[in-house]
Amino acid sequence: MLGVQLPPSPSLTLGALSTNLSADRALQRKLVQQHLSSRRQHLTPGPRSVCQTAVTCLITDTAGRLRERCACAFVPSHSQKHNLRQGAAVSYQPTFGQRVTHQTPARCAASAVDQFGRSNDASLQSGMPAVLSNVQALYQFSRPHTMLGTFISICSVSLLAMGPGDYGSQAAIGLLQALIPALLMNICIVGMNQIFDVDIDKVNKPYLPLASGDWSLNTGISVAVSTGLVAVLLGLYIGSAPLLATLVGSLLLGIAYSVDLPFLRWKKYPVLAMGCILSVRAIMVQLGFYFHMQQALGSTRIALTWPLLCAICFMLVFSVVIALFKDIPDVKGDSQANVKTLSVRLGVKRVFWACIILLELAYAGAIGLGALSQVWWSKVVTVGVHFLLGAFLFRHAQQVDLQDAKSITASYMLIWKLFYSEYLLIPFFR
Repeated sequence: MLGVQLPPSPSLTLGALSTNLSADRALQRKLVQQHLSSRRQHLTPGPRSVCQTAVTCLITDTAGRLRERCACAFVPSHSQKHNLRQGAAVSYQPTFGQRVTHQTPARCAASAVDQFGRSNDASLQSGMPAVLSNVQALYQFSRPHTMLGTFISICSVSLLAMGPGDYGSQAAIGLLQALIPALLMNICIVGMNQIFDVDIDKVNKPYLPLASGDWSLNTGISVAVSTGLVAVLLGLYIGSAPLLATLVGSLLLGIAYSVDLPFLRWKKYPVLAMGCILSVRAIMVQLGFYFHMQQALGSTRIALTWPLLCAICFMLVFSVVIALFKDIPDVKGDSQANVKTLSVRLGVKRVFWACIILLELAYAGAIGLGALSQVWWSKVVTVGVHFLLGAFLFRHAQQVDLQDAKSITASYMLIWKLFYSEYLLIPFFR
């Protein structure tokens, strides 16, 4: 953690304002210094590193009165860097009613201070940069690749439950009833994981809002609790037993996986961690949303079909791979936090190639099942596409540099893309 050293700041505005500020200037400086340090922001007397951004730091109270102003350099998060590039200000509120705003020097030169010590920058007064920053933080907090996976899987499984004459308003309503609470529950579950993984994420994923300091811990807790509560209430209101069971079951497993309480925090135990992901991604999602769509379409008969069983089997393998692969980019932070994942225990190379072999076996099984289909278009699509995906995966695996964190992370995101593509193929199993 780099230290913070704020230079002496000259008097800023009218003499009356300077008199009012002199009593609490030392306390304000100390509070802001501590906050900037906690966010890994720092002043540099010498040359800046490539990660730093030169900005002008404005510290105001809740009424917009300017309390401190200085030049500094800091390491912005992903969303902050985007705001600065667009010419916007980066603003957040540390404590005691103070707001810290970072601006590029050009923008700051264009803003003035009125006779009451308030900035006349309209965007700062309206709070628009803070709104945009919160939207971007929510986007990162929701872990968009998991949101996309939830969206595609629900749509795919719902299509699997629909017959030729079921494509109408009733099916659309049933799909929306599944998507809205499921996506809210997804935010809740990934949010819980970030709440209890702040220290680990500061090493592995410093761009996440809690790890970077874009959001306070209380904000993260509020978002996670509210989204989970709304999701469960929607499930109760809709009145679909399969949907409610899937939502509540996912929530309970998410709590068991992430929450650091006695007998919980299952992510520390590879078998239990894998069981959580398998149960949700491979079983609950397939069965819960399939039966929910059948119920929404007025069917009273609950039956396991051949395409549904194929989907469950294939997603079991994919879920195992995701459960193993997701820990590979996090080896450094997990080892420091004494989280003994399989990647920490066995090493990155062994776990990586175990995941590749499992996926190749799954593709081989899908090719075999497709070849047995009596429907010609199903046979062509399932055999041909799975062969191409398997060949592409093997070629990619040979080019991965297991010593490069970016290369490993890119491979992990490729696994998610293959996961998405498989849900697009599931409706073709006949």
